[in-house]
Amino acid sequence: MQSFKFTKMHGAGNDYVYVNCFEERITDISAVARAVSDRHFGIGSDGLVLICPSDKADFRMDMYNSDGSRAEMCGNASRCVGKYVYDNGLTDKTRVTLETLAGTKTLELCVFGGKVERVRVDMGSPVLDPRYIPIDSPKERFIAQPVTVLEKIYEVTGVSMGNPHAVTFIDDVKSIELERIGPLFENHPLFPKRINTEFARIIDRRHIEMRVWERGAGETLACGTGACATLVAAYLNGLTDREAELILCGGTLHIEYDTNKNKVYMTGPATTVFAGEITI
Repeated sequence: MQSFKFTKMHGAGNDYVYVNCFEERITDISAVARAVSDRHFGIGSDGLVLICPSDKADFRMDMYNSDGSRAEMCGNASRCVGKYVYDNGLTDKTRVTLETLAGTKTLELCVFGGKVERVRVDMGSPVLDPRYIPIDSPKERFIAQPVTVLEKIYEVTGVSMGNPHAVTFIDDVKSIELERIGPLFENHPLFPKRINTEFARIIDRRHIEMRVWERGAGETLACGTGACATLVAAYLNGLTDREAELILCGGTLHIEYDTNKNKVYMTGPATTVFAGEITI
């Protein structure tokens, strides 16, 4: 058994358990991630995030999904890490670099009353080559391509924001049977490393409504990388401008796609829920 202190935080409803690994040590991390994520017998979360020292950036984020699998990157979690390190005195900088498995990200912290309320994240460049998303396709880009699930054809656009996303635009995101369809997309043979899937509805050229099925976690209330991938996909399909509000189940994220720099920026809230100590 092991005991450690934790903080539960969420970004637009995408909640994780955060552990300060400058002070705490965790073994068998995948098992711990599964245990703390359990919403009946654990703390309850979409996964586990470890805040660690880095020799490449100010901090390093190691994250695990609720099923114990490791994830490359999470935009919502990165914002919460920015809030944690500032609010808890690990840094006094409002521009923080964060090492992730998807590369180093830069966080701009918006501080009010001595606490971080919102964070703008440089999410880096979208990857559109199917080989590197990855998607099993010979095409140079996987844009509005047919994918069949349960005998229905969806037009899917593939984008990686450090982790793989398949975006499809539909007329009604509220009534879609995500618990049924999501796993079939996630484990579709087109996606050799599984896939996060965004089901999005275009409201107008500056507003998109979206639900997400995340690999290793199921439906979550928000997905930062997914919101970024969705805006990029919408822009590439001529459906929106380069900047839009992404309306997710847990809140709204502002996404900008700077095509001159080929970079995506995400701005959204970060919230501390509670802190405690657990023995597993």
